[in-house]
Amino acid sequence: MRELPFVGPGERTWVLDVPYGTQVEGAAWHPAVKMHLHVGRTLPAHLAPYAPAPHTLGRFLENTLNPEDPTPNPEPAEDLEPRQNQYEAADAIAARAAAGGRQFLLADEPGVGKTISAVLGASAVGDLRGAQRVLVVADRPAAITIGHWCRTITALGDSGLEWVVITWDRLEKVTGYDWDVIIADEAHALRRTTTKRWKLWAQIAGHRQPHEQAPLVITTTATPGHTPLELPYLAPAYAQAHDEPMKEWLTATQPAATFTTALERHGVGVDKGRYGASWTTDPARRAADLALVRGWLEDAQPPAMLHRAAPWGSVPISGMPVTLTPTERDAYEAEWGEFCREMDIARRGRNTAKGRAALLRFRQKAGLIRVDSTVAWISQQVEAERQVACSVEFVGTAADPIAERLRDSGLEVATIYGQGRFDAEAERLRFQTGQAKVCVLTTVASISLHAGETLEGGHQASTEPRVGVFHQARFSGIAGRQVTGRTHRDHQVSPWHIAYAESTVEEQVSKVMVERIAAASDTVGGDTASLTDVAQLLGADWLPAASLTGDAD
Repeated sequence: MRELPFVGPGERTWVLDVPYGTQVEGAAWHPAVKMHLHVGRTLPAHLAPYAPAPHTLGRFLENTLNPEDPTPNPEPAEDLEPRQNQYEAADAIAARAAAGGRQFLLADEPGVGKTISAVLGASAVGDLRGAQRVLVVADRPAAITIGHWCRTITALGDSGLEWVVITWDRLEKVTGYDWDVIIADEAHALRRTTTKRWKLWAQIAGHRQPHEQAPLVITTTATPGHTPLELPYLAPAYAQAHDEPMKEWLTATQPAATFTTALERHGVGVDKGRYGASWTTDPARRAADLALVRGWLEDAQPPAMLHRAAPWGSVPISGMPVTLTPTERDAYEAEWGEFCREMDIARRGRNTAKGRAALLRFRQKAGLIRVDSTVAWISQQVEAERQVACSVEFVGTAADPIAERLRDSGLEVATIYGQGRFDAEAERLRFQTGQAKVCVLTTVASISLHAGETLEGGHQASTEPRVGVFHQARFSGIAGRQVTGRTHRDHQVSPWHIAYAESTVEEQVSKVMVERIAAASDTVGGDTASLTDVAQLLGADWLPAASLTGDAD
């Protein structure tokens, strides 16, 4: 590794957040910190826009490089008053920490206030344990989520702690540091143990450390997992609840197998499937399993989890049939026939890659055929003085054509998709302020699009009611539940619709998802029957489940 640049008398090192691929005079990329640096007595005016904001990774690294001259954090903004339920959540987190707990699951419904609750809880734990550093790992898009967390911390005050907010894809940059408290936002991102993300997380979260020496981890998610087998990130809490060492629940070499064995040992129904262990298909056993694993956390003293339903009720969700024109029907039937042929060939050859590709192509082409109907429905909703969130999974065959045709009709459209193509936070604010009546998005979590949201600077989002449409049905109940929570939150009721081509396989799939999507909000594992039903409808039940849900990482 190259040595850091020489720093002369009176000089300091400045860390700069220069966008990828951008060259700025006076800012040099340095592999030692994997950031752009500038050395000098002061930061030149033309570099000031690239100075890292408080509580970001850049600010943390800069202060680490300048221990005698750190950049101070701003004083608390004092423009954010937490609700009583958020103080109660912080008290519950602190009580668990005071009892020696190493993990707390905050599983409130979307919009109840997990962000503020987690910040207050981490601050309380800092007082209890004499903590110094708090790491917050947020979901993407970073342009929205990092700013949201940093603003919340600034508004509430840092409580004398050093806060660092990153996204899940930047874990590698913080592995060399010790963390006293960690907030894992949208923790369902850790359902898979075969990824690089998991290996880094296991190191940062101290999985090899004894319970009493590990950092306190506050996991937040409204949708923990489809099954108990998707909850390895809760293994530290489970191990502690059973007074067992971590090695009995997770090993570095075979984390999934160890976790599954531990669940089975403690009474969870596990079947051996074609692609490894799977959850039992017996409905009665499933219900018992959910109560069992939830009880491990809720029955701990003090409790290791908190789940509160949204007082404004569950999201109203319904199917939205689309009548195809004769030309569209012919095109749809041709695509369906081609898909069935390709899937049959892939199945007979046990070629999972070919099967996944066939499924992806069919979903893209089927969605493209319905673009005009989705555009027409959105336009009608805007005429009725509603703002519309349109969730899509594909950019080239859905997001782009929908946005382009809406603009052609004279509508302003906010676009939150295509990483790097748009300023995600600027686009979100265009929608929230009412400048754009429509938002087309691929992201599923960690952004707020609800009416009346309190914005930075004391401003308020437009109060026009929000309505949402899935241009394509989400096969993952977790993803679907997360998407609806973008607008149906904070006492704002927002109905959602799943569009489908009438009298096609899409209709059957959409009906399944309408009936089952609420199951994903169960606090310790949702019903997976919907995924099985969808796979069978598409002739894809021989493929790994990740082929439908896109949970490859």
